[in-house]
Parts: sequence; C-alpha cells; structure tokens
Amino acid sequence: MRQAFDVEKYLELQSKNILDRVNKFDNKLYIEFGGKLFDDYHASRVLPGFCPDSKLRMLKTIKDKVEICIAINANDIQNNKVRGDLGITYPSEVLRLIDAFRESELYVGSVVITQYSSFPSVDQFITKLNNQNIKTYLHYAIPSYPHNVSLILSDEGFGKNEYIETTKPIVVVTAPGPGSGKMATCLSQLYHEHKRGIRAGYAKYETFPIWSIPLKHPVNLAYEAATADLNDVNMIDPFHLEAYGTLAVNYNRDVEVFPVVKTIFEEIYGESPYKSPTDMGVNMAGFAIIDDEAACEASKAEIIRRYLDSLCDYRNGKIKEESVDKIALLMRQLDISVDDRKCVKAALEKAETTGTPSMALEFPDGTIITSRTSDLLGASAALILNALKHLAGIRDKMLLLSKNIIKPIQDLKIKQLGNHNPRLHSDEVLIALAICATTNTTAELALSQLDKLRGCQVHSTVMLPSVDANVFKKLGINLTCEPNFYAKKLYRK
Repeated sequence: MRQAFDVEKYLELQSKNILDRVNKFDNKLYIEFGGKLFDDYHASRVLPGFCPDSKLRMLKTIKDKVEICIAINANDIQNNKVRGDLGITYPSEVLRLIDAFRESELYVGSVVITQYSSFPSVDQFITKLNNQNIKTYLHYAIPSYPHNVSLILSDEGFGKNEYIETTKPIVVVTAPGPGSGKMATCLSQLYHEHKRGIRAGYAKYETFPIWSIPLKHPVNLAYEAATADLNDVNMIDPFHLEAYGTLAVNYNRDVEVFPVVKTIFEEIYGESPYKSPTDMGVNMAGFAIIDDEAACEASKAEIIRRYLDSLCDYRNGKIKEESVDKIALLMRQLDISVDDRKCVKAALEKAETTGTPSMALEFPDGTIITSRTSDLLGASAALILNALKHLAGIRDKMLLLSKNIIKPIQDLKIKQLGNHNPRLHSDEVLIALAICATTNTTAELALSQLDKLRGCQVHSTVMLPSVDANVFKKLGINLTCEPNFYAKKLYRK
C-alpha cells in the first residue's frame, strides 16, 4: 500500500507544537485529547503510514513533561455505558487506559468523575480506584452549562469542583469516550489555577477534521462518515476567516461552543488568547501528508466501508436511517460506489454460484481469493486458510487441516460445550493450525504468512458473528458485510 503519511515528521512537528504552546502560558497547559490515543485505526486507514499508536508515541517523546488525567461521566458509570468498538464498559475502559499508559511509562496522575452524583456503582468505582492508589476527584453538574457564564465562574460553578492536583507542565485530559466532560475539566482547572495565581493554558488536540486541508477533502469527508451517527458536520471556521482572512476547517460543535469558551477566557484572564476554535487546536497531521493522492484513495475506500458498516448497524437497530443516508450522500459527492470495492462483487458471485454464505478477500496487488460455507468450516475460517495457502504457494486442493483434525473439535463443541453450530470459527481454525504447525512443515509455512494479511480487504455475504469479526480486526483485515443475517437466524454465538 502506498504510504500517504510520514509518521516521523508528524512526531517531530506535533511534539514541538505542543511544547511551543505550553511556553505561551505559565508553564502549565491542559490539553483536551479527542479521539483515540493509542488505537486510532481510523487514522491509520485514511492516512496510510499513520500508526494506530502515533499519538501515544508522540507523547512518549515528551513524557517527562506530561501527565494524564482521565475524565469519566458519573452517568456513564451508572448506566453501564459500553464502548462500541471494544464491547467493554466505560469504567473498564478507564482501567484499560491506565494500564496502557503505565506500560508506555506515561504518568497517570488522576481520574476525575464528572457530573458526580452519589450512586452505588459510582461510589464503588471510586473506592476501587482509591484502593489501587489512583487519585480521584469530583466535579459536579452546573445548571445551564456552558451558557450561564456568571454561574460557571462562581463558587457554585467551577468553584464547587475539586481542584485536581497536578505536577507536570502538560496535563493531557482524555476519556473513555465522547460526552465525558474533557473540556469542562480543562476549563475548571483554568479557573482554579487562576485563583492560585497561575495563568494556565488550554488547547485541543483532535486529529480530525484536519484544519489545514480543504473542507471537502476525502480525508475530512471520511471523518464525517465515521461520525455520521453523532451529527458532526465539518465546516469552515467563520471566526478564523474573520480574524485572519484565511480558510480553516473545524466542526460544528467546536464552532458553536467557541463564543462561550472565549467569554470564559475573557472573564478569567481579561482577554482570550484565541480568536477562533482553530487557534485552540494543536494538530499538525495535515503537514505530514506526503502523498495526497494515496490519502484520497484510502479515504474513499474508508467511506465505502463505513457505508457498508452503516447498513449492518441500521439492520441491527444501532443507528437511524439518516446516518446511512448521510454517508450515501458523501459517496455521491465523491462519485464513488460499493462497486469500487472489488471484494464485494466477488463475494456475491461466489454466494450465487454455491448457494451458501460466502466471502472474498482482495490482496493489495488486486488478487481475489474466495471461500464458501461447508459442513466443516464457516466461510470466514475457510477464507483465512485459502488466503494463507495462496501466500505460501500451497496447492489449492491440499488440505491444511484434515477432517480427522476438524471432526474431534466439532464433537467437543456440540457434545461437550453445547454449541449448535458445528462449523469451526476463525479463531478455532487458527488454533488448530498452530498446533499442527509444530509437527507439519506445510502448516508451519502457512501460519508464517499471517502478517501478510494485514491491510487486505474482505467482504462477507452475511453478517459475521463477533468471534469471527474480532479475529479479522486483530489481523488488521478490513472487513465489511452484507446486511443479511446468517440462515435467517437473529442470534449466533
């Protein structure tokens, strides 16, 4: 795959920009980190060369000056909110984040519970954190936030919040997901720092939309596709245009809230350091794009994948039809269609020929490999084996796993574990192949090809169960599905 992004250049530019920003204040900067810090797969897909952990790597270059504060909304704890891409609750995601930061030698200074109310589950989570020697702080809901500035900047507003003790010049405020109160946490700290005689700064860091490229650039449109269900809309920053006479891209929520944020700055400091929401940002990703054409191609492919995903999400009741229509409109603007994803047509033709749920995989060189559902294997498991054989130069008719190996696993699934589907899933096939590889050189050769599947494109004629979809995700394979249930069953293990 052609590289569109120079990650080393990005790391250098981004760290320098953040250090320059902290020097504009009293050596104290609160950065609201939007998006995903160390598993930003969207960015890596639309900007080939951007690593999923690029933002984390950037922070590690300045780790001596950085500490982490994680914000989580008390209502999300109480409601057991789940992070959709990982399938884990927000409290669990907070713990996962802490572990990941510590493994990267980044200091986690605190967790702040925003919009705090005393619920048993909330207080239990606080106790759990405190028992692990993780400092927790309580912030409270403010009526009419963020518009009632006089109340916000009073003892009954930010003044009621607990002051978060920090020790490093740069405080990264992140969260398990949107709506966690990152901005309010940052602004509350500015209020408290000011009362202590410190002129602290605030900055916002989100990779998308990229402010320095055109509004309708495919990379920015891919962000709109990714957030179609959130009603985010990219737009020209009117404040930036008025102040500087130049175009910059932002999105509606930041533009809408900027007058309030600017007023809060003026009330605290007497003036605002920023003339536009774009000024608040520190993102330098746009300056590390080295192949615009490659970025455009990757972004168009991502929008098509998002459209296919949205059809499945709509079928499963996860999103409204308007979200599907929004992505369809983006595709029309770019003159792209599902037909541009070659594995879709190949999978559908295979299903029509065999009469079974089928799949197709496209390698970066354009080669297509297909599979079908059989009595022994699901189409996803068969596809992985077929792709590995192709990569290893193994004849198509040669079996990597014989029936004698598969049958005992099926018996175990049905007779002992109580499953109804005897066919092997993707993870089961890979485990069986790994065991065979200890004594079979052909299986060993096939297994050694797994890394070469990363970045391949796959389409299924039915929605895969989570166990198979997760395997493709872990292998770095870009999977899409038709919005069809397998064998008309609504639930599959």
